[in-house]
Amino acid sequence: MRIEDIFSDLPTLETGRTILRKLRSEDEQDIFRYGSDDEVSRYTSWPTHQTMEDTRHYLNKVLQKYDQHAVAPWGIVDKETGRVIGTSGFMAWNVHHDKAELGYALSKDYWNRGYMTEVIRTIISYGFERMKLVRIEASCLPSNLGSARVMEKAGMTFEGIIRQSIFVKGKHEDLKLYSIVVDDYQNQNNPR
Repeated sequence: MRIEDIFSDLPTLETGRTILRKLRSEDEQDIFRYGSDDEVSRYTSWPTHQTMEDTRHYLNKVLQKYDQHAVAPWGIVDKETGRVIGTSGFMAWNVHHDKAELGYALSKDYWNRGYMTEVIRTIISYGFERMKLVRIEASCLPSNLGSARVMEKAGMTFEGIIRQSIFVKGKHEDLKLYSIVVDDYQNQNNPR
């Protein structure tokens, strides 16, 4: 499996309440709406969007990744409103080791309603079924209890704390590491 096999044309996926699709330039207002929220960016590696130019810069980077057939996120579209309410997808894919790392961000208006768990479960299924991954991992700051709950509800297992793993927003931060391996996924989806 090659990265280009998946990311040359990132497919549209669907959950009960969302559509996962490539971002488009016309999504910039929606992205700015949640990207400029200090509560949303509080636990992310990226700074709060201060201006629409910040959002355009982010969006252009994602669109370039699509053009280069590189690993890039899906936009999360709320079926009810048609708005982009966040992003999710693989941030890195190690093809040799058959593993990938998940990342996500969601508008505060949709927190604590199960949207992200729904999305992550769909992406995990895609990773194991289509990308033939053996391991999927994700991490969050220890203080990000909501993100930790999402990973647990999506079937991921807490593995431990990676001390001072990243330098973000001016300081070194620990990360809580979660993972799911293909055997866990198959056992969860095909109980005996």
